Amino acid sequence: MKKKVCVIVGGGKGMGAAVAREMNKRRYRLALMSPSENCEKLANELDGIAVRGKAENAADTQALFDATMEKYGRIDSLLIHVGGPPKGDLLDISDEDWIKANEMVLLPVIRMSKLVTPIMKDQGGGSIVNITTFSAFEPSLTFPTSSVYRVGVSSFTKLYSDRYGSNNIRMNCLLPGFTDSLDLPQKFADMSTFKRLASAEEQARAAAFLLSDDSTYITGQSIRSDGGVTRHM
Repeated sequence: MKKKVCVIVGGGKGMGAAVAREMNKRRYRLALMSPSENCEKLANELDGIAVRGKAENAADTQALFDATMEKYGRIDSLLIHVGGPPKGDLLDISDEDWIKANEMVLLPVIRMSKLVTPIMKDQGGGSIVNITTFSAFEPSLTFPTSSVYRVGVSSFTKLYSDRYGSNNIRMNCLLPGFTDSLDLPQKFADMSTFKRLASAEEQARAAAFLLSDDSTYITGQSIRSDGGVTRHM
C-alpha cells in the first residue's frame, strides 16, 4: 500500500511546519508551500517536496497541486494555513484590503477544495483541515477582516462536509488561540485559562488528529484549541 500524502499550504514555519513534522511522524509523505525558502528547507529535512508560493495566488496553489500529483499521484490530507489579513479601524479599512482579506483567507480554501476533491473521491476519501482563529465566532475589532472572513471559512466547511460526506471526504476547521510561533506579549498568554501560550506542537497534534484516520467520524466542525480564551458554549 502506498504511503498517504499530506499537502500543507503555509508549511514553512510556525504551526504549518509543526504540522508537517507531526504528519511526518505519522509516516505521511509531504508536499509543502510557503512564500519563502523555509518550505524547501523543511521539505529537504523531511524528504518531501516544496513549491514556493502564496496561498492567495491561484497559479501558486495550482503549481503545488500539480507537483504533488506528479510526484506522488495521490492526496489524502490537505491543511490550509494562511497568514493574517489586513487590520485597521473598521470603516477605515479600504475596499482593496477587504478584497485582499477575502483572497488570503477564504478563496484558497475554495480553490484547493476544487482541486483535491476529484482526487479524494477517486481514492475513496480524504480529510481537509483549515486553520483559522479562536475569534471566528467571537468577532474582535482588533482583527476585523479576519473575524469576517474566517467565519466564512467555517460556513464553507459546513457546506462542504454536507456535500461530500457521502464520498467519505471530511472537512474541519481548527481554531487556535495565541500560540508561541508568534512573538506575543504576556497579556495574550494571560487570556488563556492556563496563563500561557499554546505551543505550535500542541496545535500540530490537534491538526494531525483531524487530518488523519484518528478522526474518521468528525466533519463539518470548527474546533477551538484556544486554552479557554473564548467564552461561548
